[in-house]
Amino acid sequence: MKQAVLGFLLAVQFLSRLPVPVSCPWNKATSRWALRNYPVVGIIIGLIIAGVMHILYPYLPQAMLALLIVSLWVWLTGGLHLDGWMDAADAAGSNAPLEKKWKIMKDPHAGSFAVISLFFLLAWKTMFVYFLLGISVEAASALLLITAFSRLTAVLLLLYIPSAKKEGLAWEWKKNLTSIDAGIAAVPVICCFIFFPNLLLLIPAYAVFFFLYGFWIKRTFKGVNGDLAGASIEGGELWGLAVLWIYFSFVTG
Repeated sequence: MKQAVLGFLLAVQFLSRLPVPVSCPWNKATSRWALRNYPVVGIIIGLIIAGVMHILYPYLPQAMLALLIVSLWVWLTGGLHLDGWMDAADAAGSNAPLEKKWKIMKDPHAGSFAVISLFFLLAWKTMFVYFLLGISVEAASALLLITAFSRLTAVLLLLYIPSAKKEGLAWEWKKNLTSIDAGIAAVPVICCFIFFPNLLLLIPAYAVFFFLYGFWIKRTFKGVNGDLAGASIEGGELWGLAVLWIYFSFVTG
């Protein structure tokens, strides 16, 4: 039980800016429990965002609330996944040979592809949140499924996509990860459908995202690393927002 609690706190500490007042050791047991709790951290982030939506929805214009929500979203994650998104964009946009791509990804400086991709990512996220708020605050609150699914996708990528190199953060997470851990990680995501039974379409939608993104990683980089796993969270959230908007606008609307 102690390892499970420490693993949960390690996941919170790693994936968010939420304060964790204890030092969490990194070992085989805690790292496995942390990966099992990736989607739980996503649910917590989603619940905080949904709570702020419900509180401020009657008082703020939708455009302002949408921008506030995306700003809070970025703050809660500390920009960790955005960093991966930008690094991946710079490397992929370079059209350089593979080894050069890895060097670009490790470069701490942001290139033009990173800045452009960041701008459009946040712009599209804000736009989708704005339109979901225009449908209903309940529709927008369904994004807690998105924050959970996106982090589950990162776990599945670490499990099923080969590591680019046997070093680095992704390798440290991956080497203790098993299919049992991924199955446990999926449980809280599935439980969320008790509250959103009409959104089961997100399961095949994220299956498609996993296969497309995984194929792109293997074709472009020959393996996954921490930046690409982080980029999958940002890309997965944008994908989920787009699916929600399509569903509420054209299927139920």
